[in-house]
Formats: sequence, structure tokens, C-alpha cells
Amino acid sequence: MNQSLADMIVDVPDFPKPGVVFKDITPLLASASHFRMAVDLLAAAAPEGIDVVVGMEARGFMFAAPVALELGAGFVPVRKPGKLPGDVYSQAFDLEYGSETLTVHRNAIDPGARVLVIDDVLATGGTVGATAGLLSQMGAELVHVAVVLELEFLKGRELLAARGIHRVTSLVRS
Repeated sequence: MNQSLADMIVDVPDFPKPGVVFKDITPLLASASHFRMAVDLLAAAAPEGIDVVVGMEARGFMFAAPVALELGAGFVPVRKPGKLPGDVYSQAFDLEYGSETLTVHRNAIDPGARVLVIDDVLATGGTVGATAGLLSQMGAELVHVAVVLELEFLKGRELLAARGIHRVTSLVRS
């Protein structure tokens, strides 16, 4: 675990609803040195030959785009419904405190492309699992997942393993 990054993540109790402890990464983002460290470590976790880095709305975008640049790969955003024009694939999933749907442009990633998925937090695994479902619909190959923070008590890694996703890197575990 990277303690320096962990120290930059602030707990916000009862947000977005009572009983949930929100993990606020804005202090990490506000520190150029910590933000750079997180991007460097996420990029270092990537296997060779990544074609596309995918980031999920909204906080995943903040890490995935600079990692894509670092790797010399393309960046593809996965968005909530109604945010992308044109034809999209959709995938519904459950969160730790609700449900959501993610979408991606149907032509955003070529079949067979090697994809790195980046997000800020791995909680229940729903967001990454839904993104994996979108990639499968596109015929892309999910080769690795990297996150800034993993909430181990929510067992998201177990859900991903049950879906055949075993290559997961987390910079901070809580």
C-alpha cells in the first residue's frame, strides 16, 4: 500500500446517504506531486501493448486520460446514459448504495484491442464489472484493471474474479 497516497484520501461520513463513508480524492488531485505519483504508479501497473485505456465517469476520467497519454494509448470514456451521442452499448449494474447504467460508443474500441481499465475506487466491483461487459460486447480484450483505492471489505475483487478478471492492481487498500 502506498501510505503517501492513502494520507491524501479523506473520509466523508454519511455521503451520499447515511451509513456510507465517501472516499474524497480531491486532496490527492489538488497535490501535483501526489496526482503525478498516482498516474505514474497506475501506468507502471499496465502490461505491455495496451491499445486503449478506459475510464469510467466521472472520477475515473481524471486518472485514465493521463495514464493513456503516459502509455501512448488511446483514451475511451465510459459514460452514464444520455451523455454520448450516437449508437452505444449499455450495461446495468448494482452499486453499494443503488444501481446504475454505463454506456460506451459502439465504435470506440476495435475488436481485439488490448484494454486497461482505470478507476478511482474499486468497491463492490459493479462499475468495473459493467465496463468489462461493455468491452466484451465490443470484442475487446480486458487485460488489466488498476485503481487508486480498493475498499477490501466490499469484496469487489471477488466479484471480478468470479467474472474471470484476475489482473487487478490497487495503489491503496482500505
